[in-house]
Amino acid sequence: MKKQVKKIITLMLILSLSLMTVTGCTTSTNQEGEKAPGETPDNSSAENQPTDSSDKVLLTVSFGTSYNDNRDLSIGAIEKALQKAYPDYQIRRAFTSQIIIDKLKERDNLEIDNVTEAMDRLVADGIKEVVIQPTHVMNGYEYDDVISEVTPYEDNFESLKIGKPLLTSDADYEKIVSVITEETKSYDTDTTAIVFMGHGTEHEANAVYSKLQQYITDADHSNYFIGTVEATPSLDDVVALVKESGAAKVVLTPFMIVAGDHANNDMAGDEEGSWKNAFEAEGFEVECILKGLGEYKGVQDMIVDHAGEMINQ
Repeated sequence: MKKQVKKIITLMLILSLSLMTVTGCTTSTNQEGEKAPGETPDNSSAENQPTDSSDKVLLTVSFGTSYNDNRDLSIGAIEKALQKAYPDYQIRRAFTSQIIIDKLKERDNLEIDNVTEAMDRLVADGIKEVVIQPTHVMNGYEYDDVISEVTPYEDNFESLKIGKPLLTSDADYEKIVSVITEETKSYDTDTTAIVFMGHGTEHEANAVYSKLQQYITDADHSNYFIGTVEATPSLDDVVALVKESGAAKVVLTPFMIVAGDHANNDMAGDEEGSWKNAFEAEGFEVECILKGLGEYKGVQDMIVDHAGEMINQ
């Protein structure tokens, strides 16, 4: 009997040790390979993680786009540049176009905050320092809306700063001329006109386009032109200037942060009224470059610098 009892006890001890060993193997991960609480996600870069993510946020505010690949190449690239430059800040995203936000939610189940939602989230998360950095080209209606939506939250943070849009100072115009001419220099020949298509607005900030054209001309780039889809200089204005230049070929490219709907359809589309068709109808050879300003490293650097101006204030 004693031998049987000892045998049973021995078996029970062995079984207990086995269970402890199995339990010990499952403490670092949950089922289906999920990370245990507190671990760094596989898709995050440790070198870019903010040192105090609960205190500081750099919120990038863009109009947005439903073109997923182009969004990653432009807005996504700007956000990565900001994270690299300011690793102490957590980078968050907001869009100003509710239409695009709703489309992405319905089509892709992708949720992106509008500005108010992003600000409410910052308050709820107990963030202390916030820098808002728009990716807008000018201080037009979209930028005005950002200011009006963000300002009421000022008392909720120890610090709330709002960065400038891409083209603000004279130095910005000089830099953007250098960037766009460098990016398109392989197309720059005596018989080629390089035409940038901007959005345009009824806001007084639409003056940035004529000012930019003057900076381009003053820099001796006589075959570079800029027009707009919805304001002036119009397509007709630009066609007339290109005809006067004596060019045989036209290269079309967007003067917008993202090569989205306007670039793909209004500029490079095959439908009647597109810029591509308009120039072809005038006898020009036409080539379209679907590359947004946000893809240019020089533009990314300009936005990084604008954010830095606010951070260092």
